[in-house]
Amino acid sequence: MRVPPTHRFRPFYQVASIFVLGMVVGSIVYNSLYHASYNKLWLVNEQQQLKIAQYEEDIKSLKKYSKQSTVIKEIKIRSEQNDKQPLDPLIIKELVRLMGEDLAALRGRNVFDIDTDSKLTRSLLSDKIYTVREKDYKVQIKTMLVMEGVLQIWVSIDHVDAKSTGA
Repeated sequence: MRVPPTHRFRPFYQVASIFVLGMVVGSIVYNSLYHASYNKLWLVNEQQQLKIAQYEEDIKSLKKYSKQSTVIKEIKIRSEQNDKQPLDPLIIKELVRLMGEDLAALRGRNVFDIDTDSKLTRSLLSDKIYTVREKDYKVQIKTMLVMEGVLQIWVSIDHVDAKSTGA
């Protein structure tokens, strides 16, 4: 019987190193997939939490003012943004939530007093700067419309650079 020469076989440390390298690469790929899916799940959860909070606030105000037909029962804020710098939807939702907190004083007010309310609203939000995720955003009211107890406000949102504010 003939024994094959040993130079044709790879040493054990080469086989072991290839196996360990495969384990490392596999764990990196698995970890990146796990973090990508977790990040997506976190973003969806954050959006759902913001929606739930807004719906709960709407339900409270609708119950409170259900007997009165000439009051603002609900406030809907719609955002417009420039096309050159589209914003993250989560940032827009957070800005809308912050604006909703500022405009909560308008709920329950008479619809026929919208002229004074619009002045109040414009003075509240006239070029107001909100900070979300350590970045500043300027909000401007474009249009306000009241119909059937729902106040709809269209705002434009622009990113504010540190250079333009003089800081």
